[in-house]
Amino acid sequence: MARLRTYDPGVPSWVDVMCHDTAKAATFYRGLFGWEAVSQGPTEVTGGYAIFQLDGHDVAGIGPGEQPGWTTYITVADVEKTAALAAEHGAKVLTEPRTVPSPLTLTDAGRMALLADPEGAVFGVWQPADHTGADVTGEPGSLRWSELGVRDVEQAKAFYGALFGWEGETHPFADDTSTYTELSLPGNDTKLAGMVQMNEQWPEEIPAHWMVYIAVADADAAAAKVVELGGTVSVEPFDLPNVGRIAVVNDVDGSVFSVMAPL
Repeated sequence: MARLRTYDPGVPSWVDVMCHDTAKAATFYRGLFGWEAVSQGPTEVTGGYAIFQLDGHDVAGIGPGEQPGWTTYITVADVEKTAALAAEHGAKVLTEPRTVPSPLTLTDAGRMALLADPEGAVFGVWQPADHTGADVTGEPGSLRWSELGVRDVEQAKAFYGALFGWEGETHPFADDTSTYTELSLPGNDTKLAGMVQMNEQWPEEIPAHWMVYIAVADADAAAAKVVELGGTVSVEPFDLPNVGRIAVVNDVDGSVFSVMAPL
């Protein structure tokens, strides 16, 4: 596995899942990906937050929350300035900037804030200290991709461009019913995240959102395992040309994420 211990500002660096029953969810993800939930210290300090590790490498986080769901975090140089800038451009600050302690190392892990973009999609920003982000990405059992689903693509491009400097290269789907945008930093061809236009085929009750994709060796086997472990499959495995095979699933708490077997 390629180790990625540092991330430049504007690069997605971490994902975590909030759930009602962390023990039940941890059992689900251990069975699905082989993740082990490692406590980060006393609950009164950490709030019950734990780190998912795969072969000893940090890959994601898990914690208790009233609204189950996965969150993508983007690295920033200054979380206060980023949160203020986001608010200026129409976002809501859901969790004010705060320091996250790291009791195991007697240091601060970093500073974070949770935001909702102008269309309501929730994401996090992370100013690293001791914890820089995921140790590994792109390999089976680790983050492969994060994707924003919105209805107003131009508004989202303007917002995230102002916040992170992202540039968006938009292409129509083959049937011209929607578009897909690849997001990157200026002067860098590396694609950091994607954005899909939610057209009329998306039910109105599905809000704008960030989708987390976890890499797997076999998407069909992973989807079957989700059901075996008590989760559900929202979108059966399908082939996405030039990308891989994907399924959209729900964990035992209802949190939605995708599994991807890349080409």
